[in-house]
Amino acid sequence: MAYKFTIIIPVYNEEDNLARLESELSKYINIASVTTAVLFVNDGSTDTSANLIESMCELHTAFKFISFKENQGLSTALKAGFDAVDSEWVGYMDADLQTTPNDFNRLLAFRNDYELVTGVRTNRKDDFIKKISSKISNGIRRAFTKDGINDTGCPLKVFKTDYAKRIPMFKGLHRFLPAMVLLQNGCVKQVTVQHFPRLAGTSKFGVWNRVFGTLIDCFAFLWMKRTYIHYHIDKSHL
Repeated sequence: MAYKFTIIIPVYNEEDNLARLESELSKYINIASVTTAVLFVNDGSTDTSANLIESMCELHTAFKFISFKENQGLSTALKAGFDAVDSEWVGYMDADLQTTPNDFNRLLAFRNDYELVTGVRTNRKDDFIKKISSKISNGIRRAFTKDGINDTGCPLKVFKTDYAKRIPMFKGLHRFLPAMVLLQNGCVKQVTVQHFPRLAGTSKFGVWNRVFGTLIDCFAFLWMKRTYIHYHIDKSHL
């Protein structure tokens, strides 16, 4: 079956969330506005996540997976997912179900007019420390990138796949995906999405990752922005 849209889901030690995630994704596929597949990227999980993912993929024809031997981090997992998909659009969400796949229909409504449609979480259900560290890291990133994105940490995103594949990923670049699409002269749309408390498992990002990690990665982004190659062919005779 030819799928128009693929949802990439990086997974690292989320065994307690996967049964509920399987149910939510199965329901969403039936109401999706375009034909949808799911690609799990097992990021070297040390719990039973890998086995659970393989079992899910045996039961659902629209579910696929790739698996790392060792933990590589979110940016690497996304890069592997972008490289693997062949659908016209590609999306991304976390496995913790703090966002719902149903909201992809909100984003997909704008897919033909924008190269990236990104979610903005409303009424955040995180604790105070997570909220304030996220707010600080967003402020740092916006000051460096000037991309105007309110919530780059929101995992709900829909890309035109050819733009996603051209992003030159490095560790930490998941924080700069909208900025990297803008760097390709793409257009970005922000859409409000729902947010829910984490019911199981633990967050993989703390204050250090969000604040200090963002600051360090901003310098890498600025270097890439200065050295990024743009060209437009006026004429050719190939």
